[in-house]
Amino acid sequence: MRLSRLLSRLALGAALFSLWLGSAVAQQERVALTDDMIDSLTLFLSSLSDDQTDKAMYSFDDEERFNWHFIPRTRNGISFNDLNGNQQILASQVLQTFLSGTGYRKVEQIRSLESVLKEIEVDGRFVRDPMAYFLTVFGQPSQDGAWAFRLEGHHVALNWTFAGGNGIASSPQFFGSNPAEVRGGPLNGLRVLSTEEDLGRELVLSLDTAQKSLAILEVAVPGDIYTGAEDDIVPFPDTGIAWDGLRSAQQLTLMNLIEEVAGAQPDAISTARMSDVRANREQIRFAWIGGTGLSAGHYWRVQGQNFLIEYDKTQNEANHIHLVWRDFDGDFGRDLIRLHYDAVAAEYGAGHRH
Repeated sequence: MRLSRLLSRLALGAALFSLWLGSAVAQQERVALTDDMIDSLTLFLSSLSDDQTDKAMYSFDDEERFNWHFIPRTRNGISFNDLNGNQQILASQVLQTFLSGTGYRKVEQIRSLESVLKEIEVDGRFVRDPMAYFLTVFGQPSQDGAWAFRLEGHHVALNWTFAGGNGIASSPQFFGSNPAEVRGGPLNGLRVLSTEEDLGRELVLSLDTAQKSLAILEVAVPGDIYTGAEDDIVPFPDTGIAWDGLRSAQQLTLMNLIEEVAGAQPDAISTARMSDVRANREQIRFAWIGGTGLSAGHYWRVQGQNFLIEYDKTQNEANHIHLVWRDFDGDFGRDLIRLHYDAVAAEYGAGHRH
């Protein structure tokens, strides 16, 4: 009996040590990634003139940090149009640091679709420009203070927030694709968000009749993602099919779908995202609205305890996709900032001005 208890304790200790070691390694990876991000941004910012710096940089507390959207509109920050050749190279290196290879490729392909739209929309009401993508820095990049970085343009809205070494917040994360499938010209056949579309459809088509009655919501297909460009969101009601209502193969498809969206971020971020997702997978629900055919307008969402993914393909005769990842507490780094300011208050007192 004593030997059994001893072995149990040793096994528990080994498991706890493994968890601690994994957490420590993950923290080291995030710190290293933050260092790389700071270095790439510092190099880019150092190449700017004073006038360019005024465009590119805001204080961390400026309300502009929450002024985000994914439609064609007037934007703040510094665009690729404002940069010379060397500065554009440095800006691209920043994006390659802040994104995974997959995420960077999606950004570049989405930018290329502006040229496709320019050909389709003769005398259209929007200016279609692959260079009209803006980089904005809020605060001074460092491992200690609070700061943020944003990349934004038509169909790209990506936000990263840092607060005193507590981690990296990476939402809202938005990608869009218009056309969803290019049907002519040099880019014929390009489907930027094909994996997200195909995995969502694969999952809903795999459901049996009883499962579909839970997953498919009998409501009108929305014209866009429900959350739009709101700066703060709350969870949807518990609609759709729950994780434990799916068979194991379906659960794998759903997890692959979530991982595809998370995988736009570098490994240190996406691994942390997926670790949280898997730890709370019983809270996940999948909902579908609309038809399931290849040309049918449709919408799906995946909601977990801490996150929401929304996908909509209804506009332009169902050839136009919007896709967003949101965190209920973590958008714009709200959870990290709370931790940061709590730590500052604990060290210096509640009245300390940081």
